[in-house]
Amino acid sequence: MDNKNIEQRLAAIEDKMAIKYVVDEFSNLADTKEIDKQVLLFTTDGVVESISNGQPGSPLKGRDQLKQAFSGFLANFHTVYHQNGQQTITLQGDKAEATSYCRVILVGKQNDKEMKTTLYTIYKDSFVKKNGKWLIKHRTSNFVHREVAEVQ
Repeated sequence: MDNKNIEQRLAAIEDKMAIKYVVDEFSNLADTKEIDKQVLLFTTDGVVESISNGQPGSPLKGRDQLKQAFSGFLANFHTVYHQNGQQTITLQGDKAEATSYCRVILVGKQNDKEMKTTLYTIYKDSFVKKNGKWLIKHRTSNFVHREVAEVQ
């Protein structure tokens, strides 16, 4: 055990729980398509980069671009379901780095067929603490595997 006192250790636990809450709340708000609330989990200049099949996409910058992109994407699905898994967080004062694993299930019509898309995702997040609140400054969403199947 390190030399941190009990207050410092409790503060670190509180910060890690607050960061976990942000990641989980992002998923919950995606599932209910509450994009206006979801983008408030990012700094005003927040950036999201996506990687799919090892290829980076165009970065999104700022809450307006995030809102437009998230809304447009989720409009394709009537059911959205995130399952968050393991997470590691490294605190550095009022900054933090986190890696979070997530399985995303999306159900919607494609070519007149009911389709289920499952995305296996690793989020790499950089957080900043502003006015006592943790916000995502930068997120890299790495969609490491994708499965698409017709719903029977």
